[in-house]
Amino acid sequence: MPVPKQKQSKSRTRKRRANDFVNSKHLVKCANCGKMKLNHRVCDNCGFYKGKEVVKIKK
Repeated sequence: MPVPKQKQSKSRTRKRRANDFVNSKHLVKCANCGKMKLNHRVCDNCGFYKGKEVVKIKK
């Protein structure tokens, strides 16, 4: 089984692990219904995007 030739430095390990603590997805309020939604996506609650109805939501 292969074995690493050298020990990985602390800085290299910490650089890799820095991505484990990245912030969550950016949420914004929907202009139509006011619910939180992902940025640049159609609202799951009302189906509006940029003030226009893009998807009809069955309720």
